[in-house]
Amino acid sequence: MATLAEWVEGARPRTLPAALAPVLAGSAVAWFEQGFVPLLAVLALVVALALQVGVNYANDYSDGIRGTDSARVGPLRLVGSGVATPAHVRVAAFACFGVAAFAGVAVVLLTGHWWLLAVGAAAIAAAWYYTGGRPYGYLGLGELFVFIFFGLVAVTGTVYIQLGLVTQATWWTAIAIGALACAILVANNLRDLEGDRAVGKRTLATRLGDAGTRRFFLGLLGVAAVGVFGVAATSSWWALLGWFMIVTLIGPIREVARGVTGRALIPVLKQTGLAELACATGLFVGLLIAR
Repeated sequence: MATLAEWVEGARPRTLPAALAPVLAGSAVAWFEQGFVPLLAVLALVVALALQVGVNYANDYSDGIRGTDSARVGPLRLVGSGVATPAHVRVAAFACFGVAAFAGVAVVLLTGHWWLLAVGAAAIAAAWYYTGGRPYGYLGLGELFVFIFFGLVAVTGTVYIQLGLVTQATWWTAIAIGALACAILVANNLRDLEGDRAVGKRTLATRLGDAGTRRFFLGLLGVAAVGVFGVAATSSWWALLGWFMIVTLIGPIREVARGVTGRALIPVLKQTGLAELACATGLFVGLLIAR
């Protein structure tokens, strides 16, 4: 039986900024537009966090039963390491999806936007099929879906349930946060590139190759910076505090540019996650001041 510490490590807490950031940034826009609703923001956060942990456990389960974690250089995988049974990890994943669904239904009941149930169902399906069933993550589509669900859907959804509409600043916020969420996944797949290639896991990194993946990572950071500028141009120039993320990105940019590989990329993954959170926090503080 896996210990509590192993279950926590298997949940991959370093990825949680990718769940917190879009809700924080979206709530910043709602605050600026004088429509912030604390209860709805908290429920959106529960949905995001539960989905993030759920997809982490789902990936652990699906990759574990396929044997594609055999050459992994990252954090502990419960199934791949043998400390937990596949059945238990699968139950943990669906339990998290259940929590996300429960919080999502609460949002629907409070707002009356019943069509959001379809969005929630699509998000859960995307979380499972990243590596489960016929995995789109093995087709090099992981980054696209992360941009959609942890960028566009998460940010615009957070704003919409509070305001009842989506502003221009919302879309720019979604682009910035989505690009950084993608960068986290790119850093993860760059770290695992050789291992994934060895077991036939066709991520976007294995398709682009080492040099192409590094250029893609740096390009995503540029897109995020442009996104923050777009937020400022469509709301308040105080939103440029979102560029505080650059301080956190100095290390990842340097390490990726100089070609570090394997375990040396683990700090890059962590710092990119913190950069996403720093961006969202900067946007929140900036729009709070502007309001």
